[in-house]
Amino acid sequence: WPDAWRVNRYVRGFADDADADSALSGFRRFPQWMWRNTDVLKFVEWLRGHNDALPREQSQVGFYGMDLYSLYGSIAEVLAYLNKVDPVAARRARFRYGCFGHFAEDAQAYGYAAGFDLGRSCEDAVVQQLVELRQRRMDYARRDGRVAEDEYFYAEQNTRLIKNAERYYRTMFEGRTDSWNLRDSHMVDTLEALMHYLDRHVGRAKFIVWAHNSHLGDARATDSSAQGQFNVGQLVRERWGEDQAFLLGFTTHTGGVTAASNWDGPAERKRVRPSLPDSYERVFHEAGLEKFLLLLNQQSPARRLLQEPRLERAIGVIYRPETERLSHYFEARLPEQFDAVIHFDVTSAVQPLEEFPALQSAEVPETYPTGV
Repeated sequence: WPDAWRVNRYVRGFADDADADSALSGFRRFPQWMWRNTDVLKFVEWLRGHNDALPREQSQVGFYGMDLYSLYGSIAEVLAYLNKVDPVAARRARFRYGCFGHFAEDAQAYGYAAGFDLGRSCEDAVVQQLVELRQRRMDYARRDGRVAEDEYFYAEQNTRLIKNAERYYRTMFEGRTDSWNLRDSHMVDTLEALMHYLDRHVGRAKFIVWAHNSHLGDARATDSSAQGQFNVGQLVRERWGEDQAFLLGFTTHTGGVTAASNWDGPAERKRVRPSLPDSYERVFHEAGLEKFLLLLNQQSPARRLLQEPRLERAIGVIYRPETERLSHYFEARLPEQFDAVIHFDVTSAVQPLEEFPALQSAEVPETYPTGV
């Protein structure tokens, strides 16, 4: 949230950063290349140019984060906000968030200690802080018109993130399902908060969500549903209705990918192995087309032909070709998972802006522990 908000300010014409490269410099954690690459750089500059060319009365495009990584970064942002608007409240918040200070800004260490009763949980403290901030909402948000409302909204989302992140790290060691569901719930709650806020201030907004197939495809159409997992795609359909959502997936047969072999490992340019014979990706490869868009609506002949469950590949920021069948394939019913799929038979790897990874911060790596 805080790293993407910095990009949001840049694309909307605020003067914090001189260019897209600087605006993206908040993304310092593994996998840094997922955000700091030449494609995202060009996209951010395009967004800035698009907004600059709009008439003054027309609403601009924004750029927002929805994931819950950035526990300590969000704490710093909340404290900075309260120091500005309410120094006394800032001291109370600093005392509450001091609970995390015993873990040297290592959220994984906190999660391990709290999850196994090896240390004091910070749960009560983060809930109290969110409640207090919301109780002061009217006072804080009306001090200086729209600017104050924007700043309060940003601070409230950071405070909510801290509460959810604290719970996420406590559940991380209890099982993959609970932590996955909490994370995807947080993402959709963030979308809803943004929707309500923008609807009030700029009118009806459209949201384009960028995330991994594993988050955006409806989980009910995959074998993860049997394990009790849900995801963003499923929750969006349930919360807003299938006619208000369009789930788009991407597939590939072979090519290149920028990924690491292990957590906190360096970015590597890797060759994507040809898809397995019994997978959706192999079916698309055998169509003999370089790239195509496949609609999967109720009237589509492809929907009926592809209804039988097949393997589907998921490559995240970790790619291990040597264990690909076990670590990167799962079973799915593609026509129920997505409304459409874009297939590139040969994919190309993103080009990181840094040749070597930057010094890692103490934050938990992005997408930990799932890789997507």
